[in-house]
Amino acid sequence: MKKILAVFDGLKLAKSTRDYAIQIANENKAHLVGLFLEDPFHHSYKIYDLVDEKGGISPEKQKALIEADQNTRNEAVAAFEATCRKAGIPYTVRRNKEIATQGLLQESIYADLAIICSNETFTNRSEPIPTRFIRDILSSVQCPVLVVPAHYKPFDKLVLLFDGEPSSVHAIKMFSYMLPALKAHSSEVLSVKPMSQSLHLPDNKLMREFMKRHFPKAGYKVLKGIPETEIVNFLKEEEQCPLVVLGAYRRGMVSRWFRPSMADVLMKSLKLPVFIAHN
Repeated sequence: MKKILAVFDGLKLAKSTRDYAIQIANENKAHLVGLFLEDPFHHSYKIYDLVDEKGGISPEKQKALIEADQNTRNEAVAAFEATCRKAGIPYTVRRNKEIATQGLLQESIYADLAIICSNETFTNRSEPIPTRFIRDILSSVQCPVLVVPAHYKPFDKLVLLFDGEPSSVHAIKMFSYMLPALKAHSSEVLSVKPMSQSLHLPDNKLMREFMKRHFPKAGYKVLKGIPETEIVNFLKEEEQCPLVVLGAYRRGMVSRWFRPSMADVLMKSLKLPVFIAHN
């Protein structure tokens, strides 16, 4: 049985993380761990909320606000447990009190998959997507990650991004190994090539041979142009609601200096779940 982490900030529970995690755990008969990161430096209040009429820090106000945060976190855990029980899935709750980034990275070593909402910050501020916390996690996490949008919408198709590089094949492998039940959904391999090249799939024979054994009913689509533009446009026009599988997408060094990663582009431009596995 696979172990899936659903990562939460108990001060602002991401219901979409919970709902995607339950869908995936249920379809794959996995054990779901609700990981509530209770960073000791993360509060719902700001420093000026503690100031009293005399301009000093009020111990009474501080105590009341800390208790309110604890109650909010307790309620978030209780809501998660109630939803898991209703769904009939095996689950565990873990309340990690380390620095949020450190806690998640440590937990990821012993997990098969982590699921987290794209707008998580673990601060009392809002940030553009992808947030600094999400970027930090994706650069160091020790298991694949499913980054989900803020609103849950059940996915009914898989789009597997492929550029002929080992990293993209690795992501498809990891998805196939860890979430085999999701292969019941329709799937499509999507590649983008420069205008000067043919429309043949990269490593055509080898890739089709590989896919025949992992996703035998997959379709194939090869586009021409700039990957960030063509992939986003393709997904925007998709009638079904896809889950995107992504390793890395090839580009030259100069291009990497001036253009954001494909994962960043997808999270920013589309409200879709994105499965990311680094090689």
